[in-house]
Amino acid sequence: MKVAIIIGTRPEIIKMSPIIKGCHEYGVNHFVLHTGQHYSYEMGKIFFDELKLPIAKYNLNIGSGSHAEETGRMLVGIEKVLLEENPSIVLVLGDTNTVLAGALGAAKLGIRVGHIEAGERNYDRNMPEEINRIVTDHISDYLFASTEKAGEILMKEGIASEKIIVTGSTIVEVITESLKIAKGSTALAETGLDTKAYFLATFHRQENVDDSQRLSGILAGLGAVYKEFNMPIVCPVHPRTKDRLKKFGLSIPEGVKTVAPLGYMGFLSLEHHAALILTDSGGVQMEACILQVPCVTLRETTEWSETIEVGANTLSGCGADDIIKGARLMLGKRNKWGNPFGDGTAGRKTVEFILSKEK
Repeated sequence: MKVAIIIGTRPEIIKMSPIIKGCHEYGVNHFVLHTGQHYSYEMGKIFFDELKLPIAKYNLNIGSGSHAEETGRMLVGIEKVLLEENPSIVLVLGDTNTVLAGALGAAKLGIRVGHIEAGERNYDRNMPEEINRIVTDHISDYLFASTEKAGEILMKEGIASEKIIVTGSTIVEVITESLKIAKGSTALAETGLDTKAYFLATFHRQENVDDSQRLSGILAGLGAVYKEFNMPIVCPVHPRTKDRLKKFGLSIPEGVKTVAPLGYMGFLSLEHHAALILTDSGGVQMEACILQVPCVTLRETTEWSETIEVGANTLSGCGADDIIKGARLMLGKRNKWGNPFGDGTAGRKTVEFILSKEK
């Protein structure tokens, strides 16, 4: 048996790390292919280093482009590697163009596909990630769901129950292990802020930052949040966001302190010590929930509805007034909710399931 693990973005590196480590610990023959979606492998290398992962065997360095350009270039590169390596199964995680290209490339070659984080839905087809999730789920042979709810969604869509295993999310074990290391991070000290004395904001999604009106609304909302709560807002600026701010001639409001993108340990430290998180990231919603930090999601929908159901998160959209309302709501809650994403053994369960099926 040989396992191909295909990743392309920094969140995929983070969430796939327990499975990569599990393959190593169980002696599973495997290799990692990094597509370099958006950014070069070198830019993501800090995540490999911090998570103590071996370097990827293949790096496609795809970079940015339209959805068709990215996916097409990835398909060509992935197919060449899969033909050379001839793996038994390809593993992909999440909902990016890398996931779609990896799953489609493998399925076309008759290679089995395992989709981690299967069954997540926000039912918004305007988001390319939703299309990627649906297509990948329906061409996968094994579907690893993070929650019982995700597993039920898959069965309602006609996917056979024997293909589905509810493992929990790998992010639980990543956070559990990484918090020990993140305590030594200097990220908080470098901001000049004290624990629970600031808010953390991240926004980078295409539908938000590529739309000048929505991006303006987010900025106005952050400015209003600062004025109402008198809490500084730390904002690691994503390269896409930085480019759009310049393109649209928009300014960062008073009270928002921008910093360069951080490594995982530094960012985890900022999440852990924040009084509130405002984000449009799916992964950050999950991390905030697990860390017991209230979250306002700058979107109208979320694929991680479990975070809302347990009381850890609320949807605000991008309007300034609604962002303020979301902040008031979440700051008025006690940070006492259950973790819906499992017991921190998802990586081991995934590898053990593959070993049981792919002997």
